[in-house]
Amino acid sequence: MYNYLVMTSEIASQLESILDTQDIIPRDRVNNGWQDRVKKTIYNSCLPDYFLTPPELKYLSNTVRIASKNRCSILPCGSGTKLSWGGVVSDANLVISTQKLNRVIDHAVSDLTITVEAGIKLRDLQTILGHHNQFLPIDPAYPDNATIGGILATADTGSWRQRYGGIRDLVLGLSFVRWDGEIAKAGGKVVKNVAGYDLMKLFTGSYGTLGIISTVTFRLYPIPEASGTLVMTGEAENISQMAQTFLQSGLQPTAAEMISPSVVKTLELGENMGLMVRFQSIPESVNEQSQQV
Repeated sequence: MYNYLVMTSEIASQLESILDTQDIIPRDRVNNGWQDRVKKTIYNSCLPDYFLTPPELKYLSNTVRIASKNRCSILPCGSGTKLSWGGVVSDANLVISTQKLNRVIDHAVSDLTITVEAGIKLRDLQTILGHHNQFLPIDPAYPDNATIGGILATADTGSWRQRYGGIRDLVLGLSFVRWDGEIAKAGGKVVKNVAGYDLMKLFTGSYGTLGIISTVTFRLYPIPEASGTLVMTGEAENISQMAQTFLQSGLQPTAAEMISPSVVKTLELGENMGLMVRFQSIPESVNEQSQQV
């Protein structure tokens, strides 16, 4: 049986040899926000022994290696916005967060690719890309706080899937930390790289069960010149038929979402179902497609 006093003392001394004190937080010092998120994830609501925030990839690797040698179960996460998604964890000794792995490793502006660490927040990444008139076409939940690693691990793409595909279609390569602390890589940094197994798609939606995502390389897109959004409301059957008509037409919306009656009512657009469609392109194309609707 797991002995908290003995095991935490042994583990603490090992962790302190590779991490600074501020990166090792005992469970009795974890702030209330993190406590609430973690409790919703663990079956018995018992907090793990330590909350760890390795500041670099090598420290993340060594942390996982120590956990593996001590047979400690791990709950990996980014900023914790989606910890309650997916299956509930039956037990966890350590929470390992990648939130401090938040750097841009390489941005090939002319090639429209970027490599970032998994802990960078989507909001910060989009700001960096915006300076070069580029963006990553995903629209996940909690965009201000969600990290790239967490978004990929939960396959949370959002409404831009209509035009650009899912996040799995945007990933060119990644690296991850295995259960034993070793760092593995898949894919590459160029769009035409097709060598090896397509582990990127396997890791998309894996919820941290296959390894801890540490870096990701994405293909990017230029920010469209113009944007126009239309909202149609009506009976559910009519809205459903309209959605099918859109799919079969030559129109090319970048985003399309069905809207529930409650949301339509909140937006003061009526009381029935709704269909929201967004066109983004050059101004002439946006105007022409909007008129065809």
